[in-house]
Amino acid sequence: MTGNLYRGQAGLPFSSALRVYEPLAAFPEEQQGALRTAGARSVSRAAVENAELLASLGRITRQGGDPFPTGATDLVRVLAAPRKSPPPAPPANDGGTVTPGAGNPDAGPQDSLLYCPSQLVLRAGLAANALMEGIHGPLAQLLIPEEQRDRHQERIDDVRAHAGLGRVHTRASTWGIPFSWFCLFQESDPTDVVESEGHIVTVRIRATIGEALERVRYAVAHLALAAPDLDMLEDLTQLTEWLELFHPESVVELDYGAVADKVYPDDSPMDVRLGIECLAEGDMTGAAAAYRRLASRWIPIRQLARAS
Repeated sequence: MTGNLYRGQAGLPFSSALRVYEPLAAFPEEQQGALRTAGARSVSRAAVENAELLASLGRITRQGGDPFPTGATDLVRVLAAPRKSPPPAPPANDGGTVTPGAGNPDAGPQDSLLYCPSQLVLRAGLAANALMEGIHGPLAQLLIPEEQRDRHQERIDDVRAHAGLGRVHTRASTWGIPFSWFCLFQESDPTDVVESEGHIVTVRIRATIGEALERVRYAVAHLALAAPDLDMLEDLTQLTEWLELFHPESVVELDYGAVADKVYPDDSPMDVRLGIECLAEGDMTGAAAAYRRLASRWIPIRQLARAS
């Protein structure tokens, strides 16, 4: 399946994603059943990625010219995250100890399932709005007629009325990864490298939301003092506000997508961290060196967006 995924991405823009996985209890009750079913099916991650790719290609080629998802189905990514070990058991009345897990099959260290719904209806609406407000707005209005946008707004209203969710679990980026995203991760974080047919299909790096928030707040605090006019500071502030919407037991994942084949092994998390530390210490030479390393790695990727 990973081979199909790699071949299916050929010729498409590089797309990366920042996702938050939440425990079941963080979702509305009416949504928990569908999420639990998705987790029980044990669908591979490659199958989910392939299904999402095929669905997106199908929308842009279907008759009628409506590129928006209908919301009839929504894909779900499931992550098995290790639970923390329970605290030491208190002494029993007879002077012994209580055995962890006795009479409770869920006690003790084990994997717990976390969920990240695709929310394609909401995300497509946000993407369309951003496109309309950007420099290509007039062209977008021709490609996506007002009638179709109005119809999709009805879908968005319906999804929000039934799901009750104000949190969008996925942020996407094409032709490169925003430098602000790297602030959430360190090189020692759990990392999966997915390979197929001699190519890297993607790289996924994960951190607990507590770790991610601690790191991004550190970056915001230091940049606010050392470089308050830096555009990245605003990006980090928005990223912090977004992460604060989620359950404290969530996990954050950076999915490089196909761009990983061009840049991995990647020292960007370390370079961003070193750059911020150098700015905080007034070391402009060190900060400039860190930026040059980032630029040499990512500017060629971003230039591909303008290639014919």
